[in-house]
Amino acid sequence: MSMKIKIGVAGASGRMGQMLIKSLVHDERFSLVGLLESSGHEWIGSDVGKMMGVKSLGILVSDDPLEVFSKIQAFIDFTTPSASVTYANFAAQARCVHVIGTTGFSEEHLKKLSAAARHAVIIRSGNMSLGVNLLSQLANKVAKALDEDFDVEISETHHRMKVDAPSGTALMLGEAVATGRGKELKTISDRGRDGITGPRKRGDIGFSVVRGGDVVGEHDIMFAAAGERIILRHLATDRNIFVRGALTAAIWGQKNKPGEYDMLDVLGLE
Repeated sequence: MSMKIKIGVAGASGRMGQMLIKSLVHDERFSLVGLLESSGHEWIGSDVGKMMGVKSLGILVSDDPLEVFSKIQAFIDFTTPSASVTYANFAAQARCVHVIGTTGFSEEHLKKLSAAARHAVIIRSGNMSLGVNLLSQLANKVAKALDEDFDVEISETHHRMKVDAPSGTALMLGEAVATGRGKELKTISDRGRDGITGPRKRGDIGFSVVRGGDVVGEHDIMFAAAGERIILRHLATDRNIFVRGALTAAIWGQKNKPGEYDMLDVLGLE
């Protein structure tokens, strides 16, 4: 690639933000030119390198999206649903690529992202890793091959600081299974069991959640019938898999027209 892609990052002080910064300053494909944090954050106006405890990088953290979006070609965002929607509107105005790793969106949030995607390339995924996206494809194919005599249970484990449940990845896998069965996930999702619940409803997709420690991410999809079980599993042990996926998406988006995309599109797995 002859020209470096000018890139901005949201949530500079966060775990994913700092990992992205560390990767970008050593990646010859990109030029890191903008960093955002929420208004009032202690990092605002400071050199991001010094705030991260390393050498000065000459890049100041800003709380002005207009200033950042005026000079970038791609923006990477692992923040919150409301922040991501706001950034999507700026991406639409700037006609830049917006890579979103945020999870926990409501239907109203998604409608606003769709509106922004009329003018910007928006690449959104519950998980940026190659392995998880391959897993979703496998889950879809297994669901197509098996009838509802096979109950489906999706279980996920994450670190204690994760704020949404089920995880965006678990819901993405649930969507893959539901699509494979020709259904909408919201009509067959069973996300709450407590007390005397009665027998399991045929055709439902169950979800279970574990939070603890520093677990990066573990996801299992179980297809269980009388006498046999099929279990598909993905274990994430390093968050750099999400960084690599996000940067791959930022490059891919430069060649595409405005619209809504996901990592299956980026990886050619759709």
